Amino acid sequence: MAVVTRPPICFYYGDGHLEELATYPRVVLQPDFYSPQELALLADKGVQTLGYLTLSEDQGPPAPWQRKERNPDWGGAFVEVGHPLWVEHVVGQAKDAMAAGFAGLFMDTLNVELTWPEDIPHLLTLVAAIRTEAKPGYLLANRGFGMLPQLAELVDGVVFESFSARWTEEGYAPWPADVLEFHAQIAEQLLQLELDLYALDYADTPGLTDFAMRRARQFGMQCVVSDRALSRV
Repeated sequence: MAVVTRPPICFYYGDGHLEELATYPRVVLQPDFYSPQELALLADKGVQTLGYLTLSEDQGPPAPWQRKERNPDWGGAFVEVGHPLWVEHVVGQAKDAMAAGFAGLFMDTLNVELTWPEDIPHLLTLVAAIRTEAKPGYLLANRGFGMLPQLAELVDGVVFESFSARWTEEGYAPWPADVLEFHAQIAEQLLQLELDLYALDYADTPGLTDFAMRRARQFGMQCVVSDRALSRV
């Protein structure tokens, strides 16, 4: 009988499925979907839970920190990262997640270097404030390459989302060769840092999944493959 080996981390943006989540050593969850009792249950089973935070986009109602531009893929508003009320909002979410029983935090939407590079110093300041709230918990960053090497001093691990495979309007596919090469150059820089390294890829066929897994291993990353909505457990 074949033994199913679980990845070292699960990114799951739905709710429930505690029994399946309990088989992973580390899971990233949406804080609003899990109660302190459920988080305690997972902790008792040796699972390190990380609460999701978004640092440069806002899915909420209109607010003074929102820019007029919106994310074309998900519809959320981009934000002015350094806006005092946004900083207060995100730090408050971090405090609430840790108080609820999360063992750490996962910081998403960190790649502002190509859209609003002037926000990078503000983003580093925000990450530092979150680090203070998370101590001594685990802090995981999604990309954030524009903040390296300073970011490496504040986090415990980095996720390279869509390292080899991606979702498109036509379905799931590998990146073109030039993008794969660019990603490889970043991955080689990440290997110089003393951080946990993960690849999070999107695939829906065994062939594309195998491609992503093999390529991540070549660059010292542990790979997780999911769907666009991160609904797989």
